[in-house]
Amino acid sequence: MNKWEKMDKDYIWHPFTQMKGWNENEQLVIERGEGVKLYDTEGRCYYDGISSLWVNIHGHRRPEIDKAIKDQLDEIAHSTLLGLINKPSAEFAEKLVAVAPVGLKKVFYSDDGSTAVEAAVKIAFQYWQHKGRPEKQGFINLGDSYHGDTVGAVSVGNIDVFHKVYKPLLFSTNKMTCPSYYHSKLKGIKSENEFLKYCLQELENYLKENSGQIAAMIIEPLVQAAAGMLMQPKGYIKGVRELTKKYDVLLIVDEVATGFGRTGKMWACDNEDISPDLMTLSKGITGGYLPLGATLATDEIYNAFLGEPTEYKTFYHGHSYTGNPLACAAGIASLDIFQKEDVIANLPPKMAVIAKHMAKMNEMKYVGEARQCGMLAGIELMLDKEEKKTFAPELLMAGGICQRARSHGLIVRNIGDVIIFMPPLASSVAEIEDMLSKLEQAMQEVFAKVDAGKITVYSDPCAF
Repeated sequence: MNKWEKMDKDYIWHPFTQMKGWNENEQLVIERGEGVKLYDTEGRCYYDGISSLWVNIHGHRRPEIDKAIKDQLDEIAHSTLLGLINKPSAEFAEKLVAVAPVGLKKVFYSDDGSTAVEAAVKIAFQYWQHKGRPEKQGFINLGDSYHGDTVGAVSVGNIDVFHKVYKPLLFSTNKMTCPSYYHSKLKGIKSENEFLKYCLQELENYLKENSGQIAAMIIEPLVQAAAGMLMQPKGYIKGVRELTKKYDVLLIVDEVATGFGRTGKMWACDNEDISPDLMTLSKGITGGYLPLGATLATDEIYNAFLGEPTEYKTFYHGHSYTGNPLACAAGIASLDIFQKEDVIANLPPKMAVIAKHMAKMNEMKYVGEARQCGMLAGIELMLDKEEKKTFAPELLMAGGICQRARSHGLIVRNIGDVIIFMPPLASSVAEIEDMLSKLEQAMQEVFAKVDAGKITVYSDPCAF
C-alpha cells in the first residue's frame, strides 16, 4: 500500500462505495491521464472506458481546454454572479443556447447534475404559482429513474437501492412504467411497438384525469443511464412531448448523462426532434474538467419570473460557485472542439464498432442483453438468458468482470449486473475496438469459471 492509498483509506469516504470492502482491498491510485488513457502510481496504463464516470468527452489533458483554463487563471478564478457578471459565463451561455434545442433561451448555472435538476424542479413548481395555477404542484417521473442525489432530485428518482432509505425525506411523485421493453413484466404485450403504445396510453390516461394538478414530467430521454443503460422505444420521447403539450404540463428532460454527443446527436432530444420546456446539463459540459451544471429554460418560463421586487417573483435559488469562470472557460473550449473537429459527424464509425461488439456479446451464454444507444452501452448478465434468471446478487458477477478487465488494462464499472461502457467521444475506432476486445476477454475468463462450476464471490466495493 503506497502512502496515497493509506491516506485515502485513513481519511476519505467514497461515493456509492461500501467502505468496508474498499478498505479491505487494494485500490488503484490514478496519477495522470493522457488522451483516453489513465496511468496509476505504479506506471500501469488503462483505457478510461467510462470517461471518468461519464464526464470526459475529448480526452485527458486536451491542450485547448488546458490553455483556456490557464488563460482564465491569469484573469480571475471566481467571481459571483449575485449582482455581478463575468465574461466566460456570459459567453458560454450564448454558445449553449446556440446549440440547444429550439426554444431554450435562458441558462441558469449550478454546480452539477443534481443541482441542475433541483433547480429545474423548483422552477417548474414556482412557474405555476406565478401563472395563477398554484394547484399544479405534482411531478410525474418514470420507474427506475435517476436524477441525482439532492433531496429534490431523489424525490423524482425511482431506484430503490439508491433511494429507499431516504423515503421519509421525500415528496411524493406519480410514477409511470419504466419504458424498457426488455425489463417489462406486462402480460399480453408481445412487441416493442405494443409496449410503446401501452406506455404512452398509460401516460395519457393519467394526464386526462390529473393534469390540472401536475407541474411537470421529468424524463431521461432515450436512455435511463444510472438504472443500467435502459433503452426506450423509438418514438417514446416524441410521444411524451406531444402529450405534455396537449395537457399543459411542463416537460423537463435530464440530459446530464445523454447530452454532449453521447447518443450520437448533440442532445438525446435531437434524435426525435423535440424541444422541452426545461433541460438539465452537467457531466460532459466542461469536457470532463471541472464541475458545472446548467438548467436551460424557455422565454415563457423565464418571463413568468419577471416583476417588481415587491411582487417576490424572484427565483430564490443559487450557489456560491454559480457560473464559475474557470468551468465556463473550459465549457467554451469544449464546445469549440465540437465545432472545429465536427465531433458529432465523426461518431457513426465509432458507434458501428460498438454495435459490432454488442452483437458479439449478445451471443454469449451469460449475456441477457447487450444494448447500445450511440456511444452508450450496457451489457446485462443473466444466469439463464432465456428465462431471464439473474445471478445471485451476492456473487457480484459484473463487478468481477470489471475487476478482471483492469488486469487487461481497461477501467469499466457496473451497475448491479450491468457492465457500463461509455468511452470518451475522442476515442478512435481502433481504441474502441481494443477496449471492447479487452472487455470480452475478461467476460470470457469469468464465464469459463461459471461453466466450470467455480463461481467466485467477487469483492467489488466500488460497484453500484
